[in-house]
Amino acid sequence: MKKLFYLFGFALFACGVANANPGDTTWAQSHTDVQMTSFGAFDAPIAFPNGSLSYRRIYMIFELGKYQCPGNPQYCYDWDYDVSTLLMPATGDTVELGRLITPYADHTLGARMSATWKGKYVFDVTDFYPVLKNNATIRVQFNGYSYGFTATVKFAFIEGTPERNVVGMQKAWRGSYNYGHGPVDINTALGEVTFTAPTGTVTAESKFLITGHGGDATANAAEFYPNSYTMNLNKSLLVTQSFWRDNCGFNNYYPQNGTWVYDRASWCPGDLVHHYTHLLPGVTANNTFTTSVTFPSYTSNPSSSGSQAGYKIQNLIFYYGALNKTTDASLEDIIAPTNDEKHFRENPFVGKPKVTVRNSGSTAITSIKFEYGVDGQPLQQYTWSGNINSLENAEIALADCISLQTATGSNNKFIVKIMEVNGQADQDATNDNLVSYFTAAPKWNANFVIEMRTNGQVSGGVSENNWKIYDVNDNLVMQRSNNTPQTTYKDTVRLAGGPHKLVVEDAGCDGMNWWVFQHYNPNPGAASIKVTGPTS
Repeated sequence: MKKLFYLFGFALFACGVANANPGDTTWAQSHTDVQMTSFGAFDAPIAFPNGSLSYRRIYMIFELGKYQCPGNPQYCYDWDYDVSTLLMPATGDTVELGRLITPYADHTLGARMSATWKGKYVFDVTDFYPVLKNNATIRVQFNGYSYGFTATVKFAFIEGTPERNVVGMQKAWRGSYNYGHGPVDINTALGEVTFTAPTGTVTAESKFLITGHGGDATANAAEFYPNSYTMNLNKSLLVTQSFWRDNCGFNNYYPQNGTWVYDRASWCPGDLVHHYTHLLPGVTANNTFTTSVTFPSYTSNPSSSGSQAGYKIQNLIFYYGALNKTTDASLEDIIAPTNDEKHFRENPFVGKPKVTVRNSGSTAITSIKFEYGVDGQPLQQYTWSGNINSLENAEIALADCISLQTATGSNNKFIVKIMEVNGQADQDATNDNLVSYFTAAPKWNANFVIEMRTNGQVSGGVSENNWKIYDVNDNLVMQRSNNTPQTTYKDTVRLAGGPHKLVVEDAGCDGMNWWVFQHYNPNPGAASIKVTGPTS
């Protein structure tokens, strides 16, 4: 587990939202603060656009909120449940547009999510455009047995030219499948499917959505069981894909209660579920092909409570036309500075702004000229060099932003623009601008004291707890590492001018202090860290 503290002097915690410049956007909404009061389906009608316009990007925004459960229940808004958002068109198959996992969010037990908390989960559903038209029903499927969460679901249709047109979509598998038990083996239940690519297909991709559930007596499967699936195309191996999430402890919705730091089978409490995308080579227009997916052999023995292993799966095949643009860099996200909660660990921020850029064209991107800075202050420019292949994303650090160092308060606006791509004007200017709103990093005296008390946990013979300070160019300037367990250290820090960041780490990824420690043998006790100063 790691937390970054950005210093101009020194910075503490903050949170918030990054906003795109949407152009002409059409909104459609189904659910508004719907209280999910039981296990099951919550349906609402929706009126999508009629399909007469072209959209560069379509987003589904799921806002998870909280309400106070009636009475005095033990676990109101405090458990990790999967929530699926389904599209039920007037005709055709039901498909799952996105899946998220609720956080352990009972704020009375120390979680960051207050009683009025709302967290946004943004899903890119552009590829679903062929079925996101006219009147339909949106179903929110809440798979939980304690309550206290609300659902708001809306869609943003941003006009423009997409990366490529979707010429067709087919569902291979969707459902819940027993793993290692029951009358039908999972590999038999999934089976091999045969499809014919529609006219106009240039490329095809399989998008696999999976989460593991259950805690059996064999290996605590499938929630806590590292596993993989194998996908075949025309009876030949296409890919073997691990779907273990090994970064739950880096969740930006933290701190939570419960066991949120434990890694899981393709999901983490408080996070959305990511899909796995596999290119289907050789699948072009009017081509008939077969595909199948298999899991390793396994026997699931029921736990004392009767729990057994299972997977919730959806696999869709998308068929695409040719890429619509040759040279196109798309600004996807501002990682820092921003108040967006999904980048909570990176902010507040001062130093080199971080952005995500996607190559939405057919030509590799080797350079991008940016203009950026705090709104109302002189903007600066920076030309990045590197390589981003077609349809790939890259995280880019810009040059040190001078105007961030003079920003104050909590309602600042950061602007970033793409000016040139590969030394020329970008082909599509509609995705070249982003803004974010951010809280400025507080300015502290460059001299201060860090006092750290390590807990009893050991990794490699030394304490799991450490801290490091880096300058704006990520050069290590000071650290307290290789420490003795259950020891207090008091270090005086004297920094040169300019931005710095303090990184506090726990090598075990379970924090410096956690309620589960009381069940460890021995109990490692609590670690702590505090900063005081300035010093003389």
